[in-house]
Amino acid sequence: MIDEPEETDDDLIEEAEAGPQDDDEGAPGDGAAASAALLASIDWDDAGRQLAADLVGADLIAALAKRLPNQPGVYRMFGKDGDVLYVGKASSLKKRVASYTRLGGHTQRIARMIRETRQMEFVTTRTETEALLLEANLIKRLRPRYNVLLRDDKSFPYILVSEDHEAPAIMKHRGARSRKGSYFGPFASAGAVGRTINSLQRAFLLRTCTDSVYESRTRPCLLHQIKRCAAPCTGEISIADYGALVGEAKAFLSGRSNQIKSGMSAAMQEASDDLDFERAAIYRDRLAALSHVQSHQGINPAGIEEADVFAIHQEGGMTCIQVFFFRTGQNWGNRAYFPKADSSLEPGEVLGAFLAQFYDDKPAPRLILLPLVVDDGPLLAEALSLKAVHRVQIGVPARGLKRDLVDHATANAREALGRRLAETSSQARLLAGVAETFGLARAPRRIEVYDNSHIMGTAAVGAMIVAGPQGFAKNHYRKFNIRGDDITPGDDFGMMKEVMRRRFSRLIKEHGGEPESVAAEEDEADPQDALSDATLPAWPDLVLIDGGKGQISAVREILADLGIAERVTTIGVAKGVDRDAGRERFVTGTREPFSLPPRDPVLYFLQRLRDEAHRFAIGTHRARRKKELVKNPLDEIGGIGPSRKRALLHHFGTAKAVSRAALTDLREVEGISAAMAKLIYDHFHERG
Repeated sequence: MIDEPEETDDDLIEEAEAGPQDDDEGAPGDGAAASAALLASIDWDDAGRQLAADLVGADLIAALAKRLPNQPGVYRMFGKDGDVLYVGKASSLKKRVASYTRLGGHTQRIARMIRETRQMEFVTTRTETEALLLEANLIKRLRPRYNVLLRDDKSFPYILVSEDHEAPAIMKHRGARSRKGSYFGPFASAGAVGRTINSLQRAFLLRTCTDSVYESRTRPCLLHQIKRCAAPCTGEISIADYGALVGEAKAFLSGRSNQIKSGMSAAMQEASDDLDFERAAIYRDRLAALSHVQSHQGINPAGIEEADVFAIHQEGGMTCIQVFFFRTGQNWGNRAYFPKADSSLEPGEVLGAFLAQFYDDKPAPRLILLPLVVDDGPLLAEALSLKAVHRVQIGVPARGLKRDLVDHATANAREALGRRLAETSSQARLLAGVAETFGLARAPRRIEVYDNSHIMGTAAVGAMIVAGPQGFAKNHYRKFNIRGDDITPGDDFGMMKEVMRRRFSRLIKEHGGEPESVAAEEDEADPQDALSDATLPAWPDLVLIDGGKGQISAVREILADLGIAERVTTIGVAKGVDRDAGRERFVTGTREPFSLPPRDPVLYFLQRLRDEAHRFAIGTHRARRKKELVKNPLDEIGGIGPSRKRALLHHFGTAKAVSRAALTDLREVEGISAAMAKLIYDHFHERG
């Protein structure tokens, strides 16, 4: 179990005038919201804004460097559109910024960054440690183009054994640790947590139901029947005996697995000696469940109680960082990351920058094992110790068990990167095939696919999915609640028109109406950017519509109204004869509708895109329909918030009873004024 440290991040950030941590879903720190507010209050030096407008690049940097103090701090470099190019830290702002004014000795990446700089801002800190923490925080929040960026930074799941109920429950937890209980983790994935909980249920018979379900039970549920819950809800086990099971589960998760297994083995033998074979069988099954947990943990090294093991591998212009989590002497899984990093950076530079961002919103273990020395290693250890309120060691083992763990992680990093490169190569070939099939000038870097979903025109939604060189870019997906009053229910053409108008009107507003200029800028970008979902172009190279000539005509009508019909390539994917997959017809504006050979890889790829859009549209529609099914009529009345709605329902019981209430009865409800009572009464009676 990881003890919850005292929360000191907020104090540190205030002292360093630091910015916010990501409000990462499930970040262990509870100060993310407060930190976010602090970023806006940072008193950045605005000298860059007061310089002559004609100073750019190295000239601008040189002018600013003269005004900077010889103190630790953080600097930000901005491009012509105000976008953040780079965030850096320095033990001396003056010396570090002045180094950018040298005429030579810079890598191509740094030279390009200097040329693009149009403004800089600075903040001083008391120590270089504080500067490191602030730098990592700002990089994660602002995602500058020229920094090493940690991607796919989801929070890690934990196992929670609650302590706010007489019969504690075991559950998966992701989020701020606001609930009272014991937290065990982190686990590498939600799947690892789910498998562990399933096995622990069989071993310790702990409940997984919510407190409300627990209170409403009058007889044991199915989980008790299949021997995965002791059913304290109906008294099948006493609270005291159930508490003993909870204690055993906590002890197992805390690393005392051998002690627990020895106790169960002794109890099984005792039951067998007493010829109580039914009880012995229960202990036998529980022991088997514990063995199942440990067998799925892989390596469980002796002497490694709490550590994170990192490894890095670079190949083909990409980087993979593998991390293994060891807690309470148990291996709780591993995970591969593919950070965005310039190919010219050394592994030590990339790994050092990655670690600072990785632990920005996560508790660091007492030991971090690395395959090589990283930049600012001692400074990073000091910063993490300050955040965690316990000593954090960063080591590079040369031999022994710890070195074996690092080598094992390195092998996993190499294999994971090999798989990613193979996937990327395959995706690149498919995109090139799409370009050849539809006569595009180059392989598309951003494909947008649109679909609609509704039932007889109700709860209608439009959906957009995005695919690029890395496959589906789910953080770019968008949904559109159809709200046009002039659309006839079930009018697919009208719904598609609304989606297109809203999507491309906003695109023009935010990024201008010149997709070609965007593409030209991207041609100068770092080649690594082509592999990043975060740097997908704003404008699509290809738009796929689930439909035939009618849908395509409706879409092109809207694009023509917006003046971009010639700049956006649109293709319709019409279902083939008998709606069979493999017999789709593709509708373009330059040739007659055509089909692809049944086994063409490009056809399979386009089908996969279409099916993903269909899946996303249906899921979005179901979510909206479910929400509307439980909508309360009181929500439609202006001025009725949660408190007044609660008061009305407590007084009358149901919304239907509220609709039938007399005006005098409505006035008697606490918090409902005479004017509000009249508003409620008129709302329901005017409708009738």
